[in-house]
Amino acid sequence: MHTAYLTHPSCLQHNMGDWHPESPARLRAIDDRLHAARLFDFLAHHEAPCVHRSQLLRVHDAAYVDAVEAAVPSAGVHMLDPDTGMNPYSLEAARHAAGGAVLAVDLVMRGEAANAFVATRPPGHHATRNQAMGFCLFNNVAVAAAHALEAHGLERVAIVDFDVHHGNGTEDIFHDDPRVMLCSTFQHPYYPFRGAGSGNEHIVNVPLPAGTAGPAYREAFSAQIMLRLEAFRPQMLCCSAGFDGHREDDMAQFGLVEADYVWITEQVMAVAARHAGGRVVSVLEGGYDLSSLGRSVAAHIKTLAAL
Repeated sequence: MHTAYLTHPSCLQHNMGDWHPESPARLRAIDDRLHAARLFDFLAHHEAPCVHRSQLLRVHDAAYVDAVEAAVPSAGVHMLDPDTGMNPYSLEAARHAAGGAVLAVDLVMRGEAANAFVATRPPGHHATRNQAMGFCLFNNVAVAAAHALEAHGLERVAIVDFDVHHGNGTEDIFHDDPRVMLCSTFQHPYYPFRGAGSGNEHIVNVPLPAGTAGPAYREAFSAQIMLRLEAFRPQMLCCSAGFDGHREDDMAQFGLVEADYVWITEQVMAVAARHAGGRVVSVLEGGYDLSSLGRSVAAHIKTLAAL
């Protein structure tokens, strides 16, 4: 079986302005690098479908979904908060981003793919049950985890969030649901200025200082996350795959490199092999320096695909 790669053309039409770092160029950089690294043809390509409203309502309030749908402008950009905007195509892109996460779960659960990477935007892990923020409209990885639980009957799903920002939206959604373990590493103090003291038995927050590079990151991940994942015995692992902790990305102040993302991926895959039949669904979050984003995603996917 191949690694599934899911995307949709509408995700290139979502544009919050030429000044905005979360831009369509991110997906083009990933595509270019996959071709340059000769990985593209080794993947099983799927077009991300539109999410069903019922799938969104597993993780978002109906009033919030209604508000996002009503906020679509006829032209220009409508800002939902200082960082998060919608143009006329953003809702379609967000629906396909969430739908891609759903299909990725289906493909992996049905045994039609070994694992999956969802290359869509807008990202999702800052979106709470009832609030858009941090470039995010719908929480794609949360939609994926909820789908694995509700549609496929799983009892334990783990989400490993290695974006440089805390996955506050994912925590908001699953804070009181012990079926989902969230393990989030993030720079602290830093946006969204949450997560340092809000964990519980199944919410594992690992705040790390600015300047954290590979050795310190790996030590913290091994000490604070791996034992918790092993004890949880997840039946599927999802990744909130953010690459903005790369040392070349000026969105934050971590010092990770491609080899560190390979290492993280290997740790996730090892847990999945022991407890989840190898099932991993990875969903793109951050990463704003185009060169390091493309290289890091390619390294992540190459590891998933065992190439």
